[in-house]
Amino acid sequence: MRRPAERMRRPARAVRATAAVLAVLVLALALAPATRAAAPNAADLEAEIVCPVCKSTLDQSNAEVAQRMKAYIRQRIAEGASERQIKDELVDQFGPNVIAEPPKKGFDILAWALPVGAAAIGAAAVGAVAWTWSRRGRADAAASEREEPLEPEHERAVDDALGAFEDG
Repeated sequence: MRRPAERMRRPARAVRATAAVLAVLVLALALAPATRAAAPNAADLEAEIVCPVCKSTLDQSNAEVAQRMKAYIRQRIAEGASERQIKDELVDQFGPNVIAEPPKKGFDILAWALPVGAAAIGAAAVGAVAWTWSRRGRADAAASEREEPLEPEHERAVDDALGAFEDG
């Protein structure tokens, strides 16, 4: 007959093994999309490229230049060009302002960093205020516990007043 301790260890081993297999599967599935390069989508690219004439994205523009740019994007996708190649070619022809989002390098990194920094500073300020308020409440409670008791005649007066109020 097996001991109870041995019976308890077998399910724990099975749970650990199952958890390890699941962890490997999750990691494999998470890394799979990053390793394969998907073909660019014309609609996605048109939403990321700005028309040099009307300064709106290609998907919202009907300008002649925008129509030519859309046709060029579809042609390059059919030829097998990557999203990065197409964007680089358009930047070479029309300049860096043709990309709707600011580049993530140099001075333009501020467009990405400032909102994140402001949110972090705001969260830290809210946390500091909440911490200060919670500490103040504890200090007030501790101070009220340390107060000296009433003198006997004052305590009798309070008891009499409360008794009259309750009878009242």
